[in-house]
Amino acid sequence: MIAVFVGAFLVSLALPSSAMAARLKDLCTVKGVRENILIGYGIVTGLKGTGDSSADVTGQSLSRLFGKLGLDVQGGGAIKSKNSAAVIVTAKLPPFARVGNVIDVTVSSVGDSGSLEGGILLVTPLRAGDQNVYAVAQGPISIGSVADGSGKTFPTVGRVVSGATIEKDVDVNFAGKKSFRLSLHNPDFTTAARVSALINAEMGGKYATSRDSGTIDMVVPFNYEGNSVELLARIENISVNVDTKAKVVLNERTGTVVMGENVRLSPVAIAHGELAIEVKSSDKSARSERLMELKGANVSDLVKALNTLGVQPRDLTAIFQTLKQVGALQAELEIM
Repeated sequence: MIAVFVGAFLVSLALPSSAMAARLKDLCTVKGVRENILIGYGIVTGLKGTGDSSADVTGQSLSRLFGKLGLDVQGGGAIKSKNSAAVIVTAKLPPFARVGNVIDVTVSSVGDSGSLEGGILLVTPLRAGDQNVYAVAQGPISIGSVADGSGKTFPTVGRVVSGATIEKDVDVNFAGKKSFRLSLHNPDFTTAARVSALINAEMGGKYATSRDSGTIDMVVPFNYEGNSVELLARIENISVNVDTKAKVVLNERTGTVVMGENVRLSPVAIAHGELAIEVKSSDKSARSERLMELKGANVSDLVKALNTLGVQPRDLTAIFQTLKQVGALQAELEIM
């Protein structure tokens, strides 16, 4: 169960136990299967007088470009043009991407250009950390608007949809791997042990071992050698009951609070302004108009009590900070 506090509303979401299970593919990543960052420097042309005013970088780049195109620039000096801008181009190279695939790129101005709207990104090679060129980008720039409906835009940043073509494969002999390493997104000893046990039960042998709270090593069975894709397709859909630490997350800016079901409270009395709550472990009952008593309280009891008292976000933040300080909150407290 999860308790969610948004604004002035506190809601308890009681989920069935089956909803606590998640697919293994959503809980971890396979070592080596990841995106790679690409970056390049390029020139945007076709701007309507909103380009860079300085000729230092953009002008020199245009001069070199014209030289490669066979045009003789007199004196070899920098070219001034308000219709062009220097930009940094970034993209993410997906795992197992092959030559000919296309990816989106992000373009951002590095000069004093006022807007990239309507511009065309010229041919730009994109390099990875090894300095090799893996993709080439080119195309019209799209400037989106802010999703809040205000119509505001960030005209110095844009995207080129399907604007880069992959020119080099990332050489990985994935199918021939003899072992794999799985890394949990949220390390937990209990979850790691469950994953290993479930994989071994699915494969009918001792193939998976938990190395630590976030790492599971797996040996490829002999009948799956050369067929690693089929092996991972089989185990990635295993349902795992995820175990998590008791945690309370507070966002003071938005007034959002999220609490897991494992949050527990030790016996304590809380008084904050007009609010008063007393948590007891005994069976004695005593209640006044200002005082609400909770026996052996967990997060569900606390949710009901705070709803009854009409707690505001700022009050909830102060209450949980104090509970953690005195040691009554048996959970990790994170304030964003």
